[in-house]
Amino acid sequence: MKDIKVKVYDKNPKIRNPASRLPKELVRSAVLEAKEKSRDLPDRAREDTGQESPTEYAANKMESAEQRIGSESASAAYRAGKKMAVKTREKISERKQTQRAAQEAKEAATEGVHGSARQLSSFASRVEKLKGNRRDSRMQSRIKLKPESKDLVREAQKKMVRTAPRVVKVSPRASGKVKTQNAIQKRQAVKSAKAAKQAAVKSAQAARQSAKAAKTTAKGLKAIAEAAATTVKAIFAAVMAGGGAVLVLLIVIVGIIGGAAFMGSTQSAEPLSAEVLAHTPTIQRYTSEFGIPEYVPVIQAIMMQESGGRGTDPMQSSECLYNTQYPNSPGAIQDPDYSIKVGIQYYADCIREAGCTSPQDMDKLKLSLQGYNYGNGYITWAIRNHGGYSEANALQFSQEQAAAHGWSRYGDPEYVPHVLRYYSGGGLFAGLFGNGQIVSIAKAQLGNEGGQKFWSWYGFNGRVEWCACFVSWCADQSGLIQSGAVPKFSACTNGVTWFQGQGKWQAAGSIPTTGSIIFFDWDGDGTSDHVGIVDRCDGSTVYTVEGNSGDAVKQNTYAINSSSIMGYGLVAY
Repeated sequence: MKDIKVKVYDKNPKIRNPASRLPKELVRSAVLEAKEKSRDLPDRAREDTGQESPTEYAANKMESAEQRIGSESASAAYRAGKKMAVKTREKISERKQTQRAAQEAKEAATEGVHGSARQLSSFASRVEKLKGNRRDSRMQSRIKLKPESKDLVREAQKKMVRTAPRVVKVSPRASGKVKTQNAIQKRQAVKSAKAAKQAAVKSAQAARQSAKAAKTTAKGLKAIAEAAATTVKAIFAAVMAGGGAVLVLLIVIVGIIGGAAFMGSTQSAEPLSAEVLAHTPTIQRYTSEFGIPEYVPVIQAIMMQESGGRGTDPMQSSECLYNTQYPNSPGAIQDPDYSIKVGIQYYADCIREAGCTSPQDMDKLKLSLQGYNYGNGYITWAIRNHGGYSEANALQFSQEQAAAHGWSRYGDPEYVPHVLRYYSGGGLFAGLFGNGQIVSIAKAQLGNEGGQKFWSWYGFNGRVEWCACFVSWCADQSGLIQSGAVPKFSACTNGVTWFQGQGKWQAAGSIPTTGSIIFFDWDGDGTSDHVGIVDRCDGSTVYTVEGNSGDAVKQNTYAINSSSIMGYGLVAY
């Protein structure tokens, strides 16, 4: 059998291009070797010639240029940043100064028209100055840095963003906003000045109107001011008394609250006339006779309203049923003593009819007073129909009676407030006001020994007989020396002379009122030896508070007809 021919494959095929048979690693190494030879050429050339190769020269130049540009860029960035910082600072400062000037102008506007004009003038000059500063700033902003080249400046600006310190840049829009705010503040300042001027004109008008009103109410304001000053002195006197200061202070606070609430109606007592004071001994005699000795101040107030103490019928009691000696027609009585007797007798009936228990029982006291004017038939009518007195039912009663009798008017519907303006003894806290005040101050000093507090207050450097100094001190604390109701005296004889000279003297044997000044004559030679303050009198006994009684402040009692009593100084409260 013929042999079968088999194709034999050679493991190393024949390749026409022998170079293509080189592995890739040989190619890569050949390339690297070529690169190394190219790099070595400059070094060999430098070693051979001693000069830089072109490649190295170019590389060095590029590096030098980069360093120079970086340094100059940083310098330019710094200068530009500094300029912008200065510019921004100037704008901020300018804004603050403008705001400060506007604030000052606004404050000046509240001080008045003239002050506003001056401040506005200053504000205007400051605004002009600021405008000049801004013009200077704008001129400075036109000065540009001389750039090395356009590329250098451009590069510097780029560098500045990266390296320069952060600066708040005021945009044109923000600058315009600041200008608008400044303009608004300026307009507000001018508007405030105009408002201040108008307010000043209105204030002047109000002041003129207040002056007129004050002129018409001067008496009432003066009375209230005097009462307030007197009350303050009484408070300090009570607090300074010593023991029980906390309790006294609490009582005083309550007294102030009650007294202040009551002052507006009944405590603004107007002074009594000299004629009424002259009738006081007669009033005291008949109030004791008819069982109402504590109502002396009320009778004085009624007399002030009826006649001021003048005429032959000071109590206007001719129409009273107790008048049996003269016709029952207005002003018919021709004897002042008889008028006072009839009036007090009738008023005692009004007090009992009204159920008034004391001069401090104000609701019933008001009812009794209106009954004195209308007749005690009003008291029965008011209790039955309204439960007591009121200004409204007083007016109603007057209108009904006038219509029933065909008269144009009947009595005085405002008789109660008219009388109470002269009465200072009412109210729960009468001890702090009116004729009880000096007694309260005197009692607060009970127990004081030696009297140094009083004679040193008067001005003496050493001890003296200090009974008169004590009375004067109490009167001063009550505001009575300031009002002229009591003199400042250190000798009893001087006190007697003053009261007698003022027509305010009450003879011994009569019933004194609370707060009167009592003078004593121990040896009966007609010269006063001692003085004190009347606390009260029950018709038979006089109760007093005296300084220098056994060299101390003490309370004493005397029979009303005691031969030691020389007389009394009447005090107009």
